[in-house]
Amino acid sequence: MPTRNAAGAGSIRQRKDGTWEGRYTVGRDPGDGHQIQKSVYGKTQQEVRRKLSKATASIDAGTYMEPSKMTFGQWLDVWLKEYCIAVKPRTLISYESAVNYRIKPALGHVRLCKLRPPMIQKFINDALRGTLKGRKGAVKNFKHDDSRALVPLSKKTVFGFYGIIHEALQQAVKVGYIPMNPCSGCTPPKKGKPEIHPFDEQQTRDFLQAVKGDDYEILFKVDLFTGLRAGEILGLPWASVDFESGTVRIYRQLQRQGKVFRFAPPKNGKERTIVPAPFVMDLLRQQRILQNKWKLIAGPAWEETGLVFTNQLGGHLKPQTVYLHFKAA
Repeated sequence: MPTRNAAGAGSIRQRKDGTWEGRYTVGRDPGDGHQIQKSVYGKTQQEVRRKLSKATASIDAGTYMEPSKMTFGQWLDVWLKEYCIAVKPRTLISYESAVNYRIKPALGHVRLCKLRPPMIQKFINDALRGTLKGRKGAVKNFKHDDSRALVPLSKKTVFGFYGIIHEALQQAVKVGYIPMNPCSGCTPPKKGKPEIHPFDEQQTRDFLQAVKGDDYEILFKVDLFTGLRAGEILGLPWASVDFESGTVRIYRQLQRQGKVFRFAPPKNGKERTIVPAPFVMDLLRQQRILQNKWKLIAGPAWEETGLVFTNQLGGHLKPQTVYLHFKAA
């Protein structure tokens, strides 16, 4: 009675073209019981023997993984669609932008199982040096633009790219597509913290003088003395302002998500309550009086958003518009 090769068994033969082939058994088809065999190839018997030993050893150890034909770019598409559901909409947009315009043009063509640490490290280094080039056709509708691609990127930006690559590959490990995360062999840039340069007394006086009479004078003053982020002050509702206790609750921010503006939790999802100086609360009272005047003038055209800082029809302010006024000051 003929014997059956056990999983992990292998044999080597020379092919008619002079190259060598090593065949090994990875298991049996659960349907018909036939052996499932795979092959490795090489120019010499020694090369094939080395590859065969590595494959059969992983089978014996229970760590063997079928090589996947999926590219890293294809896996990134799957990861974004199926594994980033809980990511904030604005964050997801930034992920998609980084993947489509930076990561996939450089690494998307590489087979997932063939992606190695030096490839990722080169991507990181090229981005920092300003030598990162995309591959034409790697992304549908991607237009390669050397003037845009050949620009050194900040450590923070490149660290963000590395984070996306690491997370996507870690998920590939979890689902069994690759045995380990190649990012473990890379050295990412240190993100670092940007230096904050608050106004000194003279700069504060100059700024207050510069914004005097500006359409957003009250907004700029409140922001200067509370330290609110741009999205937080633009998304601040009257319901958060407690004149009796002299407090302001910060629990949301106004964000642009694609082509629309939406309210989102504050950065890091942490709510907080601040106690502004009394003169800041007086500024907010002035803003409420001014807004009530606008409401009377607008009549039926008034849009009730409940926001503290609005345009003269009650709609939310656009960050770019406020920023241009700030730069002009």
